[in-house]
Amino acid sequence: MKSISLTPNEQRVLYGLVRYPSLNDSELSEKINVKLSTLTSIKRRLHDQNVFRQMLVPLLNRLGSELLAVIYTQFNPVIPLEERVSITKKTIEVFDEIFFSTGEQEKGFSISLAKNYSSIGRIDDIRTETFGSLGLLEKEYPSEVIFPFESSEIIRFFDFSRVLQSMFNIEDADERKSDGHDFDMDQVHSLSSKEKKVYTALIQYPTATTQQIGEIVGLSRHTVSRMKKKFFDLHLLKHLTIPDLKQLGFEILSFYHYQFSPGKAPSIEDIMYLDASSTVFLARRKYELVMVSAYQTYQEYKEDKMKKIRFLKENDFISYTPLVRKYMFERMVFMKNFVFHPIANKIIE
Repeated sequence: MKSISLTPNEQRVLYGLVRYPSLNDSELSEKINVKLSTLTSIKRRLHDQNVFRQMLVPLLNRLGSELLAVIYTQFNPVIPLEERVSITKKTIEVFDEIFFSTGEQEKGFSISLAKNYSSIGRIDDIRTETFGSLGLLEKEYPSEVIFPFESSEIIRFFDFSRVLQSMFNIEDADERKSDGHDFDMDQVHSLSSKEKKVYTALIQYPTATTQQIGEIVGLSRHTVSRMKKKFFDLHLLKHLTIPDLKQLGFEILSFYHYQFSPGKAPSIEDIMYLDASSTVFLARRKYELVMVSAYQTYQEYKEDKMKKIRFLKENDFISYTPLVRKYMFERMVFMKNFVFHPIANKIIE
Protein backbone atom coordinates (compact mmCIF):
# COMPACT_ATOMS: atom_id res chain seq x y z
CA MET A 1 0.00 0.00 0.00
CA LYS A 2 1.33 3.40 -0.97
CA SER A 3 1.53 5.82 1.95
CA ILE A 4 -0.63 8.92 1.89
CA SER A 5 0.64 12.49 2.00
CA LEU A 6 -1.10 14.89 4.38
CA THR A 7 -1.31 18.68 4.22
CA PRO A 8 -0.23 20.68 7.31
CA ASN A 9 -3.88 21.14 8.33
CA GLU A 10 -4.58 17.44 7.87
CA GLN A 11 -1.57 16.66 10.03
CA ARG A 12 -2.79 18.99 12.77
CA VAL A 13 -6.28 17.52 12.71
CA LEU A 14 -5.07 13.92 12.80
CA TYR A 15 -2.63 14.72 15.59
CA GLY A 16 -5.39 16.51 17.51
CA LEU A 17 -7.75 13.55 17.16
CA VAL A 18 -5.10 11.19 18.52
CA ARG A 19 -3.73 13.54 21.20
CA TYR A 20 -7.13 14.72 22.51
CA PRO A 21 -9.54 11.85 21.77
CA SER A 22 -12.17 12.98 24.29
CA LEU A 23 -12.71 16.47 22.81
CA ASN A 24 -15.67 17.15 20.54
CA ASP A 25 -15.12 18.87 17.18
CA SER A 26 -15.77 22.35 18.53
CA GLU A 27 -13.38 21.92 21.46
CA LEU A 28 -10.72 20.37 19.24
CA SER A 29 -11.04 23.18 16.69
CA GLU A 30 -10.21 25.69 19.39
CA LYS A 31 -7.46 23.52 20.87
CA ILE A 32 -5.49 23.04 17.64
CA ASN A 33 -6.42 26.39 16.08
CA VAL A 34 -8.09 25.00 12.95
CA LYS A 35 -11.44 26.39 11.76
CA LEU A 36 -14.37 24.17 12.73
CA SER A 37 -15.60 23.80 9.15
CA THR A 38 -12.09 22.86 8.01
CA LEU A 39 -11.70 20.39 10.86
CA THR A 40 -15.00 18.61 10.21
CA SER A 41 -14.25 18.37 6.49
CA ILE A 42 -10.76 16.94 7.09
CA LYS A 43 -12.00 14.59 9.80
CA ARG A 44 -14.69 13.19 7.51
CA ARG A 45 -12.22 12.72 4.66
CA LEU A 46 -9.59 11.00 6.82
CA HIS A 47 -12.25 8.79 8.39
CA ASP A 48 -13.55 7.75 4.97
CA GLN A 49 -9.98 6.81 4.02
CA ASN A 50 -9.67 4.72 7.22
CA VAL A 51 -6.71 6.81 8.35
CA PHE A 52 -7.93 6.61 11.96
CA ARG A 53 -10.36 4.74 14.19
CA GLN A 54 -12.11 6.16 17.25
CA MET A 55 -12.98 3.79 20.05
CA LEU A 56 -14.01 3.51 23.67
CA VAL A 57 -11.71 1.33 25.76
CA PRO A 58 -13.29 -0.49 28.71
CA LEU A 59 -11.28 -0.02 31.91
CA LEU A 60 -12.16 -3.47 33.15
CA ASN A 61 -9.78 -3.31 36.12
CA ARG A 62 -12.62 -1.40 37.82
CA LEU A 63 -15.19 -4.06 36.89
CA GLY A 64 -13.46 -7.23 38.06
CA SER A 65 -10.61 -7.86 35.62
CA GLU A 66 -7.39 -8.67 37.47
CA LEU A 67 -4.73 -8.66 34.76
CA LEU A 68 -3.40 -7.88 31.33
CA ALA A 69 -1.45 -10.62 29.52
CA VAL A 70 1.00 -10.49 26.63
CA ILE A 71 1.79 -13.64 24.64
CA TYR A 72 4.44 -13.91 21.94
CA THR A 73 5.37 -16.89 19.79
CA GLN A 74 8.03 -17.96 17.30
CA PHE A 75 6.42 -20.01 14.54
CA ASN A 76 7.66 -22.67 12.16
CA PRO A 77 8.49 -20.64 9.01
CA VAL A 78 7.64 -23.63 6.81
CA ILE A 79 3.92 -23.20 7.55
CA PRO A 80 2.45 -20.49 5.25
CA LEU A 81 1.17 -17.39 7.05
CA GLU A 82 -2.29 -17.71 5.47
CA GLU A 83 -2.64 -21.26 6.78
CA ARG A 84 -1.56 -20.25 10.28
CA VAL A 85 -3.95 -17.30 10.34
CA SER A 86 -6.81 -19.53 9.21
CA ILE A 87 -6.08 -22.01 12.00
CA THR A 88 -5.62 -19.48 14.79
CA LYS A 89 -8.73 -17.50 13.88
CA LYS A 90 -10.82 -20.62 14.41
CA THR A 91 -9.08 -21.94 17.51
CA ILE A 92 -7.30 -19.14 19.40
CA GLU A 93 -8.53 -15.72 18.34
CA VAL A 94 -12.12 -16.75 19.13
CA PHE A 95 -11.39 -16.25 22.83
CA ASP A 96 -12.98 -13.07 24.14
CA GLU A 97 -9.96 -12.20 26.29
CA ILE A 98 -7.74 -11.44 23.28
CA PHE A 99 -8.37 -7.90 22.04
CA PHE A 100 -5.25 -7.46 19.90
CA SER A 101 -3.36 -10.05 17.87
CA THR A 102 -0.89 -9.55 15.05
CA GLY A 103 1.97 -11.31 13.33
CA GLU A 104 3.91 -12.05 10.22
CA GLN A 105 5.42 -15.18 8.70
CA GLU A 106 7.48 -16.58 11.58
CA LYS A 107 6.31 -14.66 14.66
CA GLY A 108 3.35 -13.05 16.39
CA PHE A 109 2.10 -11.54 19.62
CA SER A 110 -1.23 -10.85 21.28
CA ILE A 111 -2.52 -8.81 24.21
CA SER A 112 -5.42 -9.87 26.41
CA LEU A 113 -7.51 -8.68 29.33
CA ALA A 114 -8.77 -11.34 31.71
CA LYS A 115 -10.79 -11.80 34.86
CA ASN A 116 -8.08 -13.96 36.42
CA TYR A 117 -5.11 -16.17 35.61
CA SER A 118 -7.30 -19.25 35.17
CA SER A 119 -8.83 -17.68 32.06
CA ILE A 120 -5.41 -16.98 30.53
CA GLY A 121 -4.03 -20.37 31.56
CA ARG A 122 -6.87 -22.15 29.77
CA ILE A 123 -6.18 -20.22 26.56
CA ASP A 124 -2.44 -20.91 26.87
CA ASP A 125 -3.02 -24.66 27.17
CA ILE A 126 -5.25 -24.70 24.10
CA ARG A 127 -2.80 -22.50 22.19
CA THR A 128 0.19 -24.72 22.97
CA GLU A 129 -1.72 -27.93 22.21
CA THR A 130 -3.09 -26.53 18.93
CA PHE A 131 0.20 -25.06 17.73
CA GLY A 132 2.17 -28.15 18.75
CA SER A 133 -0.15 -30.72 17.18
CA LEU A 134 -0.21 -28.86 13.86
CA GLY A 135 3.53 -28.27 13.71
CA LEU A 136 3.20 -24.49 13.96
CA LEU A 137 5.80 -24.01 16.69
CA GLU A 138 9.48 -23.57 15.87
CA LYS A 139 11.33 -24.79 18.99
CA GLU A 140 9.87 -23.06 22.01
CA TYR A 141 6.53 -22.84 23.76
CA PRO A 142 4.62 -19.56 23.41
CA SER A 143 6.02 -17.06 25.93
CA GLU A 144 3.72 -15.37 28.41
CA VAL A 145 4.11 -12.15 30.39
CA ILE A 146 1.47 -11.43 33.02
CA PHE A 147 0.76 -7.95 34.39
CA PRO A 148 -1.59 -8.09 37.41
CA PHE A 149 -3.12 -4.64 37.80
CA GLU A 150 -2.48 -4.81 41.55
CA SER A 151 1.31 -4.99 41.13
CA SER A 152 1.98 -3.56 37.66
CA GLU A 153 1.91 -0.28 35.77
CA ILE A 154 0.43 0.20 32.30
CA ILE A 155 2.37 3.36 31.52
CA ARG A 156 1.40 3.62 27.83
CA PHE A 157 -1.74 2.08 26.40
CA PHE A 158 -1.54 2.57 22.65
CA ASP A 159 -0.91 6.29 22.78
CA PHE A 160 0.19 7.18 19.25
CA SER A 161 0.29 10.94 19.77
CA ARG A 162 4.04 11.13 20.37
CA VAL A 163 4.98 9.22 17.21
CA LEU A 164 2.71 11.53 15.21
CA GLN A 165 4.10 14.62 16.91
CA SER A 166 7.59 13.53 15.96
CA MET A 167 6.58 12.62 12.41
CA PHE A 168 4.67 15.87 11.77
CA ASN A 169 7.09 18.04 13.79
CA ILE A 170 4.24 19.62 15.75
CA GLU A 171 4.88 21.82 18.78
CA ASP A 172 2.85 20.84 21.84
CA ALA A 173 3.38 22.55 25.18
CA ASP A 174 0.60 20.68 27.03
CA GLU A 175 1.72 18.41 29.84
CA ARG A 176 1.65 14.73 28.96
CA LYS A 177 0.38 12.20 31.44
CA SER A 178 0.98 8.48 31.48
CA ASP A 179 -1.93 6.06 31.19
CA GLY A 180 -1.02 4.54 34.55
CA HIS A 181 -3.98 5.91 36.50
CA ASP A 182 -6.43 4.39 34.01
CA PHE A 183 -5.36 0.92 35.08
CA ASP A 184 -5.12 1.44 38.83
CA MET A 185 -6.81 -1.18 40.98
CA ASP A 186 -9.04 1.09 43.02
CA GLN A 187 -12.73 0.51 43.71
CA VAL A 188 -14.43 -2.29 41.77
CA HIS A 189 -17.91 -1.37 40.59
CA SER A 190 -20.95 -3.41 39.61
CA LEU A 191 -23.47 -2.50 36.93
CA SER A 192 -27.21 -3.08 36.65
CA SER A 193 -28.53 -5.22 33.79
CA LYS A 194 -29.52 -2.10 31.82
CA GLU A 195 -26.15 -0.47 32.46
CA LYS A 196 -24.39 -3.60 31.20
CA LYS A 197 -26.29 -3.41 27.91
CA VAL A 198 -25.46 0.26 27.44
CA TYR A 199 -21.82 -0.22 28.46
CA THR A 200 -21.11 -2.97 25.94
CA ALA A 201 -23.09 -1.20 23.20
CA LEU A 202 -21.02 1.96 23.68
CA ILE A 203 -17.83 -0.08 23.34
CA GLN A 204 -19.08 -1.99 20.30
CA TYR A 205 -20.39 1.16 18.57
CA PRO A 206 -18.08 3.92 19.86
CA THR A 207 -19.06 6.57 17.31
CA ALA A 208 -22.82 6.01 17.59
CA THR A 209 -24.97 8.78 19.05
CA THR A 210 -26.82 8.28 22.32
CA GLN A 211 -30.01 8.15 20.26
CA GLN A 212 -28.62 5.28 18.17
CA ILE A 213 -27.37 3.42 21.24
CA GLY A 214 -30.81 3.86 22.81
CA GLU A 215 -32.43 2.25 19.79
CA ILE A 216 -29.99 -0.68 19.95
CA VAL A 217 -30.60 -1.42 23.64
CA GLY A 218 -34.23 -0.28 23.85
CA LEU A 219 -33.73 2.68 26.19
CA SER A 220 -34.30 6.42 25.86
CA ARG A 221 -31.55 8.76 24.69
CA HIS A 222 -31.65 10.53 28.06
CA THR A 223 -31.15 7.27 29.96
CA VAL A 224 -28.20 6.32 27.74
CA SER A 225 -26.69 9.78 28.13
CA ARG A 226 -26.99 9.63 31.92
CA MET A 227 -25.40 6.17 32.06
CA LYS A 228 -22.60 7.17 29.69
CA LYS A 229 -21.74 10.12 31.93
CA LYS A 230 -21.69 7.80 34.93
CA PHE A 231 -19.28 5.41 33.18
CA PHE A 232 -16.85 8.24 32.49
CA ASP A 233 -17.24 9.70 35.99
CA LEU A 234 -16.31 6.30 37.46
CA HIS A 235 -13.41 5.91 34.98
CA LEU A 236 -14.90 2.80 33.42
CA LEU A 237 -14.29 4.04 29.86
CA LYS A 238 -11.61 5.99 28.06
CA HIS A 239 -11.48 7.50 24.58
CA LEU A 240 -8.78 6.27 22.21
CA THR A 241 -7.99 7.18 18.60
CA ILE A 242 -5.80 4.78 16.62
CA PRO A 243 -4.11 6.01 13.41
CA ASP A 244 -3.31 3.64 10.54
CA LEU A 245 0.48 3.77 10.71
CA LYS A 246 0.90 1.74 7.55
CA GLN A 247 -1.03 4.32 5.53
CA LEU A 248 1.07 7.06 7.11
CA GLY A 249 4.29 5.45 5.90
CA PHE A 250 5.61 3.77 9.04
CA GLU A 251 7.75 0.73 8.27
CA ILE A 252 8.30 -1.10 11.55
CA LEU A 253 6.46 -2.11 14.72
CA SER A 254 8.86 -3.55 17.28
CA PHE A 255 8.16 -5.77 20.29
CA TYR A 256 10.48 -5.57 23.31
CA HIS A 257 10.55 -7.90 26.32
CA TYR A 258 13.07 -7.10 29.06
CA GLN A 259 13.68 -9.20 32.17
CA PHE A 260 15.87 -7.29 34.60
CA SER A 261 18.68 -8.64 36.75
CA PRO A 262 17.56 -9.87 40.21
CA GLY A 263 18.04 -7.16 42.80
CA LYS A 264 18.60 -4.51 40.14
CA ALA A 265 15.18 -3.10 39.29
CA PRO A 266 15.12 0.12 37.20
CA SER A 267 13.67 3.23 38.81
CA ILE A 268 10.77 5.08 37.22
CA GLU A 269 13.36 7.56 35.87
CA ASP A 270 15.16 4.68 34.17
CA ILE A 271 11.88 3.45 32.69
CA MET A 272 11.14 6.94 31.38
CA TYR A 273 14.51 6.91 29.60
CA LEU A 274 13.44 3.74 27.78
CA ASP A 275 10.03 5.29 27.07
CA ALA A 276 11.03 7.12 23.88
CA SER A 277 8.64 9.03 21.61
CA SER A 278 8.43 5.87 19.49
CA THR A 279 6.77 3.94 22.34
CA VAL A 280 3.04 3.30 21.96
CA PHE A 281 2.58 0.56 24.60
CA LEU A 282 4.52 0.02 27.82
CA ALA A 283 3.65 -2.29 30.71
CA ARG A 284 5.96 -3.11 33.58
CA ARG A 285 6.40 -5.02 36.79
CA LYS A 286 9.35 -4.55 39.12
CA TYR A 287 11.65 -6.89 37.18
CA GLU A 288 9.94 -7.17 33.81
CA LEU A 289 8.82 -4.88 31.00
CA VAL A 290 7.03 -5.20 27.66
CA MET A 291 7.09 -2.39 25.15
CA VAL A 292 5.74 -1.88 21.62
CA SER A 293 7.23 0.89 19.48
CA ALA A 294 6.62 2.29 15.98
CA TYR A 295 9.26 3.56 13.57
CA GLN A 296 9.17 5.33 10.23
CA THR A 297 12.43 3.75 9.06
CA TYR A 298 14.73 0.82 9.76
CA GLN A 299 17.49 3.24 10.77
CA GLU A 300 15.26 4.78 13.48
CA TYR A 301 14.44 1.32 14.77
CA LYS A 302 18.07 0.19 14.82
CA GLU A 303 19.32 3.31 16.61
CA ASP A 304 16.57 3.22 19.26
CA LYS A 305 16.99 -0.51 19.87
CA MET A 306 20.76 -0.18 20.38
CA LYS A 307 20.35 2.91 22.58
CA LYS A 308 18.01 0.97 24.88
CA ILE A 309 20.24 -2.11 25.05
CA ARG A 310 23.33 0.00 25.72
CA PHE A 311 21.58 1.85 28.55
CA LEU A 312 20.35 -1.37 30.16
CA LYS A 313 23.74 -3.10 29.97
CA GLU A 314 25.77 -0.09 31.12
CA ASN A 315 23.56 0.17 34.21
CA ASP A 316 23.65 -3.59 34.86
CA PHE A 317 19.88 -3.95 34.47
CA ILE A 318 20.45 -6.86 32.09
CA SER A 319 23.37 -9.20 31.46
CA TYR A 320 22.06 -10.74 28.24
CA THR A 321 20.88 -9.58 24.82
CA PRO A 322 17.14 -8.99 25.33
CA LEU A 323 14.35 -10.14 23.08
CA VAL A 324 13.44 -7.61 20.39
CA ARG A 325 11.25 -8.63 17.48
CA LYS A 326 10.78 -6.52 14.39
CA TYR A 327 7.50 -6.53 12.47
CA MET A 328 7.24 -4.98 9.01
CA PHE A 329 3.89 -3.26 8.41
CA GLU A 330 3.98 -4.43 4.78
CA ARG A 331 3.98 -8.07 5.91
CA MET A 332 1.85 -7.89 9.05
CA VAL A 333 -1.57 -9.45 9.43
CA PHE A 334 -3.98 -8.34 12.16
CA MET A 335 -6.14 -11.18 13.46
CA LYS A 336 -7.72 -8.92 16.08
CA ASN A 337 -7.32 -5.17 15.93
CA PHE A 338 -8.57 -3.61 19.18
CA VAL A 339 -11.77 -5.62 19.66
CA PHE A 340 -12.91 -4.88 23.21
CA HIS A 341 -16.64 -5.54 23.46
CA PRO A 342 -16.47 -9.37 23.81
CA ILE A 343 -14.22 -9.28 26.88
CA ALA A 344 -16.15 -6.33 28.34
CA ASN A 345 -19.34 -8.34 28.03
CA LYS A 346 -17.68 -11.41 29.55
CA ILE A 347 -16.23 -9.58 32.56
CA ILE A 348 -19.49 -7.87 33.53
CA GLU A 349 -21.93 -10.69 32.72
